[in-house]
Amino acid sequence: MANVMVSADAADGQNVEALSDWLRDEAPRREQPDVLGVGSLRLITGPDGAWGGGKNPECEVWAGALNHADLDELRRRFAGTPWREPNAAQLLIMDQEEVFFRLWMIRGGELRQYAPWEASEQEDAFYGD
Repeated sequence: MANVMVSADAADGQNVEALSDWLRDEAPRREQPDVLGVGSLRLITGPDGAWGGGKNPECEVWAGALNHADLDELRRRFAGTPWREPNAAQLLIMDQEEVFFRLWMIRGGELRQYAPWEASEQEDAFYGD
């Protein structure tokens, strides 16, 4: 199981919906490539969402719990999406047994990770000290 969030510009709502449809219907499972479908994403910042605070959010965040998702394929699909605002698209993944999300962003046409590779990394290494 992996917890996944996508933050994207409102102009990219259809792209996130397409990603969610792919996750639900076509995404391969880890170690079971013949089994398709791992879950879906739901908008959590919409009018029916449980977003805290007294103001409306200025971003759109979609979230879901994915069952045995092939996360390499998810990252490839995310990177290959024709985002209207690619610099605003962010993918956050917390895989099973992990304690923090890894943040992926598109910069210079490439998907790059902006979080420690391993949970055991020292805080100083994360902040570059």
